[in-house]
Amino acid sequence: MLDEEDEPSLLELKKDLKDVGNEINQFEIKTMLSGEHDSGNAFLAIHPGAGGTESQDWAEMLLRMYLRWCERKGFEFSVIDYQPGEEAGIKSVTVGIKGDFAYGYLKAERGVHRLVRISPFDSNKRRHTSFASVHVFPEIDDDIKIEIDEKELRVDTYRSSGAGGQHVNKTDSAIRITHIPTGIVVCCQNERSQHKNKLSAMKVLKSRLFETEKEKQRENLKAIESEKKEIAWGNQIRSYVLQPYRMAKDMRTKLETGNVDAVLDGDIDKFINTFLMHSLKNQGVN
Repeated sequence: MLDEEDEPSLLELKKDLKDVGNEINQFEIKTMLSGEHDSGNAFLAIHPGAGGTESQDWAEMLLRMYLRWCERKGFEFSVIDYQPGEEAGIKSVTVGIKGDFAYGYLKAERGVHRLVRISPFDSNKRRHTSFASVHVFPEIDDDIKIEIDEKELRVDTYRSSGAGGQHVNKTDSAIRITHIPTGIVVCCQNERSQHKNKLSAMKVLKSRLFETEKEKQRENLKAIESEKKEIAWGNQIRSYVLQPYRMAKDMRTKLETGNVDAVLDGDIDKFINTFLMHSLKNQGVN
């Protein structure tokens, strides 16, 4: 028995119990991540919605959030393509993320994300609402056969975006591949040779085509809602409100927190884990 006055021992016991509880929760989450590609790596793409600079800045804020989350998890990441906005933010970005269960966790984040704040770009300091979409697809192993006809590809070369220098190499070897039948466009500019950029871009294309086919299956089986929603009001999976109050709320699970700054700094595990637990009632998020 512990003496109630032995405060250090009581605090240590509480900490041990909390650590054990966290380990049990993580074990339960990983047990749920039994989908075909859940344990593997992922590609994450972010696109701003309508609204110009406002939405492009919000897209870059989301990029920072996910990169900070990766750092917290000890995951490796590589920015494959980075298209900066004219004034601020980004027009699009694709990131490769490597780590145990990277796809299993990140699939909880796909959808439209909404931000409400006083705009730093509005001289009248008015409140603005911005949207950005997050797409997540698994990195496909080379032993999975995805047939790609070279005749159905358009390959263009261009110079890497200068404003993305912190993310990509400034070379003349960037590659853009368009898959003509589906209209899917993938880019890579983080390598120093056209050959390496093309290999990386083809890997992304392969994963995109695989995920597109899986999405068709999900739609046909009505296992989940279609992910191809308008990047606008009513379709968001999560709202981040900075004005007139401060709150981050997931619209699917109703989980919310007032510490929105921590969330934007990458503290999103509670949202991810709660959604994964919630999804047990509604299978088909793989």
